[in-house]
Formats: sequence, C-alpha cells, structure tokens
Amino acid sequence: QVQLVESGGGVVQAGGSLRLSCAASGRTFRSYAMGWFSQGPGMEREYVAAINRSGGVTYYADSVKGRFTISRDNAKNTVYLQMNSLKPEDTAVYYCAAGPLTSRSAREYNYWGQGTQVTVSS
Repeated sequence: QVQLVESGGGVVQAGGSLRLSCAASGRTFRSYAMGWFSQGPGMEREYVAAINRSGGVTYYADSVKGRFTISRDNAKNTVYLQMNSLKPEDTAVYYCAAGPLTSRSAREYNYWGQGTQVTVSS
C-alpha cells in the first residue's frame, strides 16, 4: 500500500509556471507507475500525464503536450508535474495516482492523493 500527498498548487497568472510534487510513503514507490489527473469544477477527472516505474517512459494528454513535464525521483519517493505556459483552462484540482501500469484511465490506478488546487487567472 502507498499513501500519496500532493503539494505545490496555487494561484498563477496565465503564461506562468508551477511545479506540483507528490510524495509517496512506503518502500514500494518504485513498483508503481504514476499518473497525474485533473478535475475542474463540475467536470469528470481527466488524464494529464503518466510515467512508468523507472521514469524512462512518459505519456501526455494532447492538451498539455509541450507544456507539462512529468518526472519522478525514486530515491525521494516523489513524482513531479512541471507546468509551464499555464492557461485559464488548466484551472482544476490536480491529483496524483499510483497503479500497476501507466494508463489514461483513472480506473487503472489503485491509490490517490487528496489533490492540490491550481488556479490560473487571465
């Protein structure tokens, strides 16, 4: 089992940057693929990015490709989401998740953090 805690959210102007962190407890972090998802007000949770266990393979939603970067540091039990060129439509609660394989589907992830709010003002 793994527990996840996100941090790094906040309020930023359009065009700005934020880096989200997700710290995992336990010694099995490197056994999990990790994903980031977002959920705007009144919307379903949406896939943002995913990274495999070693960190060598990454995937992105088309809406964030070229602007966001997912990475992980297995020595620190942490996964990151670097968010650049932020847009008002990126405003959402961002969740990290852990699962056996990288996937675009939230149902494939077993463990979730509590989320961190990102607000992008125009």
